[in-house]
Amino acid sequence: MKKNDLTQGNLKVQILLLAMPLAFNGILQQLFNAADVAVVGQFVGKEAMAAVGANGAVINIMITLFMGLALGANVVISRFTGQKNREQVENSVHTAILVALISGVIVTIFGEAFARMILRAMSVPSDVLSMAVLYLRVYLIGMPVILLYNFESAIFQSQGDTRTPLYALIASGIVNVFLNLFFVLVVHMTVDGVATATVISNVISSAVLFVCLCRGRLPVTISRSRFHINGSIIREMVRIGLPAGIQGMVFSVSNIIIQSGINSLGTDVVAGSSASANLEIIGFYLVDSFAQACTTFVGQNYGAGDVKRCRESLKWSLLESIVIGGSVSMLLVAVGRPLLHIFNPDPSVIEYGMMRLEGILPYEILNGAIDVISGAMRGYGESMKPAIVTLVGVCGVRITWIYTYFQSHQRFDVLLRAYPMSWIVTLAIMTVMYVVMRKNGLGQQRA
Repeated sequence: MKKNDLTQGNLKVQILLLAMPLAFNGILQQLFNAADVAVVGQFVGKEAMAAVGANGAVINIMITLFMGLALGANVVISRFTGQKNREQVENSVHTAILVALISGVIVTIFGEAFARMILRAMSVPSDVLSMAVLYLRVYLIGMPVILLYNFESAIFQSQGDTRTPLYALIASGIVNVFLNLFFVLVVHMTVDGVATATVISNVISSAVLFVCLCRGRLPVTISRSRFHINGSIIREMVRIGLPAGIQGMVFSVSNIIIQSGINSLGTDVVAGSSASANLEIIGFYLVDSFAQACTTFVGQNYGAGDVKRCRESLKWSLLESIVIGGSVSMLLVAVGRPLLHIFNPDPSVIEYGMMRLEGILPYEILNGAIDVISGAMRGYGESMKPAIVTLVGVCGVRITWIYTYFQSHQRFDVLLRAYPMSWIVTLAIMTVMYVVMRKNGLGQQRA
């Protein structure tokens, strides 16, 4: 298993090499999602564009709980890898794949049952509601393979391989773009066409990674005879991943509340915000990739008992996140207007999109710092405290802002202030908590 050993070598280079494929993975995922918005925006209309964009927050809330479990799987497998415990690594991998498939079926059933009710509760404009429901129902059919791909990516990431998931995503994403155009321009479908293309592309990406695991692409290989859910392993995955998943769900609830506020401002604001979000999240993926890398490095080195290297991993992850993520975020603001024009040429849509880019991206490095510190703590196996801090700081501030000041000043720029304010408060609390926990022996005892 030395091939993917992250317990030795030059940290600042290794972290960069692990993080950048993760960033490209997330960015490409978003670009392919953006292709959905761009195709319907250009060839169907801004109502269809708003229908796709209005689903972002609700889709996130349906998958974030299980994405937390994927994070838990990454930490558990990373730790066993650092301990050179091959038997437990293989048990963890087979358990994670089963959890992904079962979770995907659960999300699909739940989402299909409550799709229209949820979108109505989010105040989706009446002129786009039917298309929004149609898009969501088709998208949810692919949830098992969507979660499978993310759990498989976590497995590869835990072994220090972030390139293979990226290659699988590139292949499936190219298919997604061509299918978007085929279903909309040739078959004359609308939002259901781009949703169908998304489902098919996710089948391809998850299948590619599954085949790689079967054929020994990593030091661990999956086999049909070993598929079972290991009780002690899933308990540890849940212990680490569930707080992160619940945090993500509540985080998504706060975003749904914000999205409801955006929806109340009209179709042009919804469309502009949707277009901007597809660019804005590129900055997020860059800073977040260093948080994911930090979790993996801390997990492996904590398993190996090297606490000093764990702390160095946090330092370099934080520094690289600020420099690289911050630079790209400001570049996106500078070229935002022509990029927004790709989604829809309507001047109002572009103006609202720029308003969102300028109100959020300059502060994205704060969000990245929060995630990197949280990622380090989860690598140690401490997941509950950063989750609580994020919930109180981010979600608490945003919900309070929406239901107080925004109610009497219902403007888009006022609503957007909730983002930087919540990050400033959360980062301050998170930093103090980490310093106190480190003084009290964080990471001193091996799990």
